[in-house]
Amino acid sequence: MSEQQRPQDETNAPVFSPRKNGQAQSVSDELAAWMTTGWADTERRDLEPVEQAGHTARRRAALSAAFPGDRLVVPAGQLLTRSNDTEYPFRAATDYAYLTGDTSDGGCLVFTPRAEGGHDVVLYLKPRSNRDNGEFWLGGYGELWTGRRNSLSEAADLLGVATADVTTLSGVLRAGGATTRIVRGHDAELDAIVDGLRADADEEARAKYAQLDEDLSVTLADHRLVKDEWEIAQLQLAVDATVRGFGDVVEALPQAKDTSERFIEGTFFLRARVEGNDVGYGTIAASGANATTLHWTRNDGPVREGDLLLLDAGVETTTLYTADVTRTMPVSGTFTDVQRRVYDLVYAAQEAGIAAVAPGRPFVAFHEASQRVLAEGLVEWGLLEGPVERVLELGLQRRYTLHGTGHMLGMDVHDCAVSRQEVHLYGDLEPGMVLTVEPGLYFQPDDLTVPEELRGIGVRIEDDVLVTEEGRTVMSAALPRSSAEVEAWLAERLPR
Repeated sequence: MSEQQRPQDETNAPVFSPRKNGQAQSVSDELAAWMTTGWADTERRDLEPVEQAGHTARRRAALSAAFPGDRLVVPAGQLLTRSNDTEYPFRAATDYAYLTGDTSDGGCLVFTPRAEGGHDVVLYLKPRSNRDNGEFWLGGYGELWTGRRNSLSEAADLLGVATADVTTLSGVLRAGGATTRIVRGHDAELDAIVDGLRADADEEARAKYAQLDEDLSVTLADHRLVKDEWEIAQLQLAVDATVRGFGDVVEALPQAKDTSERFIEGTFFLRARVEGNDVGYGTIAASGANATTLHWTRNDGPVREGDLLLLDAGVETTTLYTADVTRTMPVSGTFTDVQRRVYDLVYAAQEAGIAAVAPGRPFVAFHEASQRVLAEGLVEWGLLEGPVERVLELGLQRRYTLHGTGHMLGMDVHDCAVSRQEVHLYGDLEPGMVLTVEPGLYFQPDDLTVPEELRGIGVRIEDDVLVTEEGRTVMSAALPRSSAEVEAWLAERLPR
């Protein structure tokens, strides 16, 4: 990657071009003048609205109705430095993308209350690179460096919302005029501007302001709990691509055995980048005893014959909806008797959990159903002292299960995490909700409470489930789940 120096066009100081071999090169007046000429007019293209434009308009209307009279500020977020002058790949803040359909960096959606009711909604964005001051070719973020941005008028057509230059936003916000709520944590500069509006508040008022901001985030999470038909279709796209990614991994197992878990991670990542935006979260490619570490993302361990591979991965679509699927498979293609015994108990627990997913059922029902099956099995094996009710009451099975049985799924892998508990964790399932069902058993390599043959075995099976009017649909059903189905699937795909 080339180095660059931003132009100094606001002073009489010399203007520098991109560095070459570490040395800044001055720009002659002749070159600077020439670079402003000879370009075709590409300021305006006719763009069709994004698919979700009707849905984002409805979402904005619902948010406006929830906060009459308040100004609402929903930032996209800024690029984050990875090292020195390089940044991480940008991923727009979920609430921003949900309300706009935009995935670019640096933007902000602002709801300004009208005296007669409702809001004027404006999306503040970076305009196209300026071709008069040289930013388009000298600046490290100009379009000859990072690609063409949409013009503001193009963005308005594309996203179906009024647009304005984001460089004017700070002045708009500092003008005050209404109680302001902001989705915090995505843009430090905007957070600071809003804090400045509240600078004279006492401790009690500051607490109230903090609650205003929290209520905005919670309400947005509540709104996202039930997916519309477009969102469900996006999630199915993510799941289908993920299924293909799992197939890719199986076919690459010989190379993984010659290298490491990194080959598995890289193989799945290729599918995610070809069919989507990225992976929805750090891929867990855990072979052998690494599978007993719940979030094993180092992925630097060996892949050996005779071990189990736990692969937890999901493709994120270009519209930022992610799948979240886990399969545990024998590297050799066939489970040992001990591995199969553990796998079959987890599978039975997942079957019970999936069966408990239905509209009107408590959200916790699928977790309780899965945990009961696991507890019964662990008591039957003699690892826990019964009766089962005692085990469940004391949560003793958690030594070997560790985590909950699932979570909401959507634009975030752990979706709507800040939604109100009474409508989420302690609420009832509704048609349009999407969740994971993912029981697991993990016997640590150094756990002396289990027989030696079980130590180092970790099994999780995870599927993405849509709540429907009639019951449920397993969106990831194209991947095999039972031990016999997994072995048959491996037999078909493993290179001979």
